[in-house]
Amino acid sequence: MRRLIVNADDFGLTVGVNRAIVETNTDGVVSSATLMANGGAFDDAVTAARTAPSLSVGCHVVLVDGTPVSPPAILDTLVAIRSAEPEKFYSSLSAFAARATLGGFDRDQLVTEITAQIRKIQSSGIQVTHLDTHKHAHVFPEILVALLRAARICGVRAIRNPFVPVKAMPAKQYKGKRHLWKRYGQTRMLQTFSRHFRDRVKRAGVLAPDGVVGVIETGTVESSGYSSLLRQTLASLPEGTWEWVCHPGYSDAELRGAGTRLLDSRDEERGLLTSPELRQFLEEQKITLIGYREFAENLA
Repeated sequence: MRRLIVNADDFGLTVGVNRAIVETNTDGVVSSATLMANGGAFDDAVTAARTAPSLSVGCHVVLVDGTPVSPPAILDTLVAIRSAEPEKFYSSLSAFAARATLGGFDRDQLVTEITAQIRKIQSSGIQVTHLDTHKHAHVFPEILVALLRAARICGVRAIRNPFVPVKAMPAKQYKGKRHLWKRYGQTRMLQTFSRHFRDRVKRAGVLAPDGVVGVIETGTVESSGYSSLLRQTLASLPEGTWEWVCHPGYSDAELRGAGTRLLDSRDEERGLLTSPELRQFLEEQKITLIGYREFAENLA
């Protein structure tokens, strides 16, 4: 059997993103979302979540390109102290990756901040069903270890497996698409961390799906290109439980001021996720839609 969790990231980023996530849950195939505790529209997202009881809500842990929930003074290895904005995390993913790989972060500080983000959401009355990270930061072992510790502290039972199944990303699918080829190469290279991920998660007693799709295709703005690539990827999924990472939204003035590279593509994803054709395609592929709440309860 093939099961699919459709998770919308960036819940809480803007009011338009919140509205799109609820719409794609109510009228489409989105079953889960991850909420940014430090998002500019956090309060609006909490209110919106209450109108969508079938939506599993997790925490979209932000450790790069954002502002911490904890006081920056106690996070000296996480924030860019020498930058023009010393109260913020590193904005460069490459700089973050280098520090994560070389052990430049204090693990206790990571756990403190991740825990603070989860508890902020829990204190709003939302059951946090799962965790993932902004820009998939927990592909790095140092971040994964801290995330698992915070999950145990806060009683969260599931996390995202951020690795794409090799069978779902044949190279020929991306050749000739320069905007995707680089991301394809990066994704393949990061597979070296996948065994460590599986071992760590198993030892921690935390649940994770078998992998993700949609990571390479994210941000593709040609309507036919995005839809076609996703369909090819979904059709090639092996047996198991998989997560489709998506970013629906409204490309409005608030979004353009939010500092995200994903703008018009969010409108495109919103349209695809609510299309009858997509639901019919999933039914034809015999792919069963589930949410993270159901995943955690059934596999615990």
